[in-house]
Amino acid sequence: MSKATTTDKKSDSGPLYRIPPYFYIHVLDQNTNVTRLEIGPKTFIKQDNETVTIGPEKMITVPPRHYCVIESPVVRNDAGEVIFDKNGQAKLVHADLEIRLSQPDQSPFPLYPGEILRQPVTPLKVVPANSALRLKAVLDFQDEAADEQRRAGDEWLYEGPATYIPRKEVSVEEQIRATVISSNQAIRLCAKKEIVDRTGQRRVTGEEWLIKKTGAYLPLAYETVVSVENAYVLTDKKALHLCALKTFTDNFGKERMNGEEWLVTLADTETHILSVYEQLVSVVNVVTLTSRQYCVIIDPKLVVGEKSFFLQPGEKLQNGIQDVFILGEDEGVILKCIEAFKDTQANVNRNPGDRWMIRGPTEYIPPTQVEVVTRRKALPLDANEGIYVRDIKTGCVRAVIGETYMLTQDEELWQKELPKKVEELLSRDALSERNVLTRSQTSDKNQSQQQAATTTTSSNVNVAKRDKSKLVTYRVPHNAAVQIYDYKAKKARIIFGPELVMLGPDEHFTLLSLSGSVPKKPNQIQSLCLLLGPDFFTDVIVIETADHARLSLQLSYNWHFEISDIEDDKEASKLFSVPDFVGDAAKAIASRVRGAVAGTQFDDFHKNSAQIIRTSVFGLDANQKIRENFTFPQNNLVITSIDIQSVEPVDQRTRDALQKSVQLAIEITTNSQEAAAKHEASRREQEAKGLLERQRIKDDAEAEEVRKQLLLLQAESSAVEVTGQAKAEAQSRAESALIEGRASVEQARLRADAARIEAEAEISRLQLAREAEINYLREQNELEITKKAEMSRIETDKFKLQVESIGASTIQAIATSGPDTQVKLLQALGLQSMLVTDGHSPINLMGFGQGLLGGLNANTISNAGGAPN
Repeated sequence: MSKATTTDKKSDSGPLYRIPPYFYIHVLDQNTNVTRLEIGPKTFIKQDNETVTIGPEKMITVPPRHYCVIESPVVRNDAGEVIFDKNGQAKLVHADLEIRLSQPDQSPFPLYPGEILRQPVTPLKVVPANSALRLKAVLDFQDEAADEQRRAGDEWLYEGPATYIPRKEVSVEEQIRATVISSNQAIRLCAKKEIVDRTGQRRVTGEEWLIKKTGAYLPLAYETVVSVENAYVLTDKKALHLCALKTFTDNFGKERMNGEEWLVTLADTETHILSVYEQLVSVVNVVTLTSRQYCVIIDPKLVVGEKSFFLQPGEKLQNGIQDVFILGEDEGVILKCIEAFKDTQANVNRNPGDRWMIRGPTEYIPPTQVEVVTRRKALPLDANEGIYVRDIKTGCVRAVIGETYMLTQDEELWQKELPKKVEELLSRDALSERNVLTRSQTSDKNQSQQQAATTTTSSNVNVAKRDKSKLVTYRVPHNAAVQIYDYKAKKARIIFGPELVMLGPDEHFTLLSLSGSVPKKPNQIQSLCLLLGPDFFTDVIVIETADHARLSLQLSYNWHFEISDIEDDKEASKLFSVPDFVGDAAKAIASRVRGAVAGTQFDDFHKNSAQIIRTSVFGLDANQKIRENFTFPQNNLVITSIDIQSVEPVDQRTRDALQKSVQLAIEITTNSQEAAAKHEASRREQEAKGLLERQRIKDDAEAEEVRKQLLLLQAESSAVEVTGQAKAEAQSRAESALIEGRASVEQARLRADAARIEAEAEISRLQLAREAEINYLREQNELEITKKAEMSRIETDKFKLQVESIGASTIQAIATSGPDTQVKLLQALGLQSMLVTDGHSPINLMGFGQGLLGGLNANTISNAGGAPN
């Protein structure tokens, strides 16, 4: 409760209370325990048995359009007067509320004892347009405005625009604003209890419906706005796939069963708002086919372009939109029948499982009973190209070479499998990479290191994977041979290079596995072709002499294959009769060398090692001469020469002894060479000293001769110098005097010229100055004359203009104004003449009138002259 005190308020101890206007106090009578109300303006004297409980307090003023709430209000009669009990206490309606509004006279009111201001003065709530207050009844009452009986708990709307006047039986729950429904929009409502909506339809609890009317919609008290639904805009490219949530009649008047699906397209409506019983499954895009496209709808149904359509609910495209098969002359498609039908194009009945080919040039659209297996294109093959073709009915495989070929419906490409080693060797160069180990031969560390050392010239680039359906070809290099074995015919053929080998379906290469590295180890080099040489290989063998000296020999052999007739199959087959000709030849030669060296002493072998080895390998002819070569008749391998690259003892002691002997021989040779060099150096030193002394004596004699000539030249030079100096001094003095004289003459001439130039310049300056001064004076005079003439003209024009402006009559009046004025003055006075004098001075009456009226005439003329201005 607000409390306002005045400046006249006294303390509680004083008995006098001054109550201003519109103020009040509560006085408690302690004898009767009754509290009464005292209203100002008044001076209240408190008795001893009285106590002021409240006040002075300002009365409550309710302005227009305001209200306040009073708790436990007083009881009033029909006349509006307060009813008191027998003790003088105002009667109250306890625990009740009273809404007090503004009175017509806006008079303030006090609070009686027991009344409580529950809610201070508050403006009435203004409900704007398109809004409402949701009210709830807290007590049963009769609503006079709606002429309806309200029960506690009822809810209703108080719609604007209006001013709401509160009641004690009603509570304001919330303010509701109208929902604006734009075009292509709707609001979804839900009923909280059974009601009748604004359209007059009865709604049950939980029922939902749409309001599509454009404008502001204010939901009822028992209506809830679920959401604002936007319309879907339909075009010729989009449609809506809908599903019914229950059986109902849609906006187009069609009855839809629960779970039914359908399409809404542009032909039905431009925009569509989903009903409460409709569910959007998806937005369906239009299927557009060009004249070169088709599609199969899983019913099945074939649709051929040019056409646009929407897929109906439940329909689905099989493999999407497909292009029409446009086949060229070298193209075709393999077809398979999946359902019996009659092929009208070929006029043949097709059964399930049948396969056939359509060849170009043509356009083909497969019917729904046909499955496209694959599309074929003719393969153009050069004379050295081919493919492997297998008949899927018979299983027969053949090679097609050197023609443009297209597989039929009963043929397919066959992949020829080759061993892994052969696959790797096919990608290598038979000459430059013949000593490179294959990947399968790099099992241990030493072999991998040897491979790294021997592959410096090989390529590490990964070779593209071979197409196994293409014909396997291999280029046999010059002077090489390849053996190919046909496992079906069980026959081998040998091809000599240079030649291109093409394998048949049942043919395979003969893989050569040769010994390699130093010393020779088996299966180190693998190759498809056999090089016929000439070439060489190196081997290290260990031998033992008759005196048990073990030596390691590194030998290099030159070899080649000797073939008399390559057309002879029997002769050619010998080349591949020995699988490892390198290892076989190395073992045979090593055996012969060991046998020959075993019966020879170390010293003899050391001196004649080349002859012993060559004799042991090549042998002697009938003339006891070493043969030229060593031939292996099994494969016609010919060894033409042997090179002994190194001989090293195997035993360490033998190696040390041999090294010491070699070092001793080297030392003896070095000492002898050193002594000879010292002797030769001493001899050359003595010869050089003699030559040097002789040259020194010769040089001294030549130096004395040169010194003599120098002294003679110095004397001559001194004489010439003295003579020249005197002559030069005389000539210089003469020339100096001559120069001074000429300089004086020139100086005098220049001074005269300078004086003349100065005089001429001064004369010219004075002449110019005089001329400039004369011109200045002339122009100044001319300007002065012009100025005077112009001023005279101006004055003349001015006087002329003044005369013209005054006028001739005015000038005449001015001239005669003096005498006329005197005459008029005298006439006005009525005097003929008058004379005033002191009687002492003589009087001259000749200028009497003129002097008397002179000042007046002057003023008159002045006024007349200034009048025109």
